[in-house]
Amino acid sequence: MECLVELGWSGTSTTEVARRAGVSRGAQQHHYPTKMVLVAAAVEHLLEQQRLAYESAFADLPPERRNVEGALDLLWEVFRGRPARALLELAVAARTDEELRLLCRDLNERILQVILEVFDRLFPRTGLPEDFVPTALRAVFAMFIGLSVQNALDDDERGHQEAVLTQVKSIARVLVPDHDDPGRASSCPAADALARPGPA
Repeated sequence: MECLVELGWSGTSTTEVARRAGVSRGAQQHHYPTKMVLVAAAVEHLLEQQRLAYESAFADLPPERRNVEGALDLLWEVFRGRPARALLELAVAARTDEELRLLCRDLNERILQVILEVFDRLFPRTGLPEDFVPTALRAVFAMFIGLSVQNALDDDERGHQEAVLTQVKSIARVLVPDHDDPGRASSCPAADALARPGPA
C-alpha cells in the first residue's frame, strides 16, 4: 500500500516491497512469487481491512452522529485514506496494463458490494424501493471516486469537495431516517415520491 501511494504502480516493485517489509527477497518470493500474486493478495487484504475499519468507526460514533450523515462522513474519510488511494492507483494503472486489468476488472464492483452490505447492516429499514438503494449507492460511489481524485491533487484547498458532500448529506438525510426515528422517511415528500410506483 505504501509503495502504491508513494511511488505509483510503475514505481512499485517486489524488491522495494520486500525492503520496506523488512524481509528477504527469497522470503517474499516464497509467499508471493510474482508482482501480480503479491498485488492480488494486497487487494484482498485492503478490501477486508476497509470494511472492518468502516464498521468499527461507525460503531464508535456518538449516538447523535450514528446516522446517514455520519455514515457518509466516514465513507468520505475512507475514500481519502491511503488504502483507498492505493486501490485507486491500481484501477487507474489497469487502464493501460492488460495483466493488471484482468486482476482489477471487478474491483469497483467488489468495493461497491462491500458498501452495499455495510449499508444494509447499518440501515436495515429505509422505507425506500428495493432497487433504489443499490442505484443510489452506485451513484455516490462514482461521485466519491471523482472527488477523491480531485482531493488527491488539491486536498480540497478551496472547499469544493466539502460543499458537494454537504449537499449529498442533506439529500440523504431526507431519504434515510435516523435510527431513533424510523418513521421519518415515510413522512418526507421526497421519500414518499420515491416509494410510489410509476413514472413519477
